[in-house]
Amino acid sequence: MLPLQGQVAVVAGATRGAGRAIAVSLGELGATVYCTGRSTRDQRSAMNRSETIEETAELVTSAGGRGIAVRTDHTSEADVRTLFERIAREQEGCLDILVNDVWGGDPLVDWSKPFWDHSLQNGLLLQRQAVHSHMITSYYAAPLLIARRQGLIIEITDGWDYRYRGNLYYSLAKVGVIHLAQAMAADLAEYGITSVAATPGFLRSEAMLDHFGVKESNWRDAIATDPHFAQSETPYLLGRSVAAFAADPDRHSRNGTVLTSWDLSEHYGIADADGSRPHWGRYAKQIGIAD
Repeated sequence: MLPLQGQVAVVAGATRGAGRAIAVSLGELGATVYCTGRSTRDQRSAMNRSETIEETAELVTSAGGRGIAVRTDHTSEADVRTLFERIAREQEGCLDILVNDVWGGDPLVDWSKPFWDHSLQNGLLLQRQAVHSHMITSYYAAPLLIARRQGLIIEITDGWDYRYRGNLYYSLAKVGVIHLAQAMAADLAEYGITSVAATPGFLRSEAMLDHFGVKESNWRDAIATDPHFAQSETPYLLGRSVAAFAADPDRHSRNGTVLTSWDLSEHYGIADADGSRPHWGRYAKQIGIAD
């Protein structure tokens, strides 16, 4: 029997990148995974990318789990309420894992401008998409977890501490969900529910590959443009590490903490999809961008 067989998960923002990898990795361990987001075969999100939640759900099923695609705008309270009402109905009130990975903020961040010259509208919209969406989703998921006095919430972020990330609005969003995880950990601890944040290193996502004009098959060509890219990792290093953590009976000992793909992968003996074992934390210390 697979370790997550019979468990029900929601991966909010499962269309691509870390969200997709986490959904598929949970499926590999036997979970039923509701794959949510705005990008479907019939309707693209404002990101206007080709990946869809239906593709992710099919990958989950192919991996050994059960993938269910549900188009959900996680900034819409009505959409999110409807999602969890459906889960409660279809799964007889069972929800075990929530992963908040909603982002969609790349087009909203102008890295070349200080906050006072940046579009305020885009900066505020980023908070709505990347923080408020997580709050709304957790609000409607929590009662299902509390009713069974067990469960796990994982907030996906960028970075493992509170340092500035180079753009006020981006930094506020990424730090914000770390604190959201810590605050929920405190509120939910008495119900046996674990809440953590988790971060990848330099993520070699579909969007990042496109940014450098390469594919996974020739990603090393981009190192000439950015030497740090040599230390990048596929979304599956985080995905498989998060899934292993979800299946760990001792996971509550990490309640309220920030988990990293490199520490989790070392702890659980997990290699990246290409067989490598990148460790962004060690590299960051070597080049002086981390303590």
